[in-house]
Amino acid sequence: MHSSHAQTIPATQGVIDFHNHVMPGVDDGAETEDEALTALIAMRRDGCRTVIATPHVEAAVAFNGAVAPDRLEELDHGWTLLRNVAAELDGFDVRRGAEVRLSSANPDVDDARVRLDGGPFVLVEFAYFAIPPRSARLLGGLREQGWYPILAHPERYSGYGPDFSVVREWREAGAFLQLSGPSLLGRYGSSVRRTANALLTLGAVDFMSSDYHARGEPRIADTYALLVTHGAREQADRLMHENPRRLLEGELPLEVGAVDASAGE
Repeated sequence: MHSSHAQTIPATQGVIDFHNHVMPGVDDGAETEDEALTALIAMRRDGCRTVIATPHVEAAVAFNGAVAPDRLEELDHGWTLLRNVAAELDGFDVRRGAEVRLSSANPDVDDARVRLDGGPFVLVEFAYFAIPPRSARLLGGLREQGWYPILAHPERYSGYGPDFSVVREWREAGAFLQLSGPSLLGRYGSSVRRTANALLTLGAVDFMSSDYHARGEPRIADTYALLVTHGAREQADRLMHENPRRLLEGELPLEVGAVDASAGE
């Protein structure tokens, strides 16, 4: 482990990132405490001061009565390690959550450890990067239980069709959308970037996070700068600062509105 670190914080100071894989030793993100520390330093350098760590959790496995205690105990251990790591960075705030893969028709997210900072919001993803049948019903089921689902990286799913009508169904079901910033920067190819821009043009995106896996750079500052360059500073602030802050306070996000679809092209 390293000694205490002082970092220069850019103009994006105050970014709250709630989709990342920096909890060590629990999924395909950071493997060790040193990797977790390096990742947090990189995120801090990019202006992030608050992180909600979101390791992968399988709804069909982690909430099976026989399996849940073991998986949650593993996450408890990873959380302890991450808190110890973050203590080396002055003024850096880490919280706990999960990215719940909806591999079950009736996901149970009653355990506060898998919700974002234990509040009413839960970060979810579809399996196999494909939109499943009756996807709006699946998201709506969580809302009926009293939770607010936030669909992770919607730009990476296939099966939208030309009019993106399913997005309206998701929103009518009470779901919010979280875009991954690196998608706008071409990290996942031109097709994903076009879908990301289409969703922004529809005004359907509520949050922006990094989905950082503790490798390379998180590209948080680059994402913010890209939006600012395309005349969307207000939207960038809402996506990366204000709406995540409201999430931490248990409040619904403010409407972001449409963002120029040429961003990133």
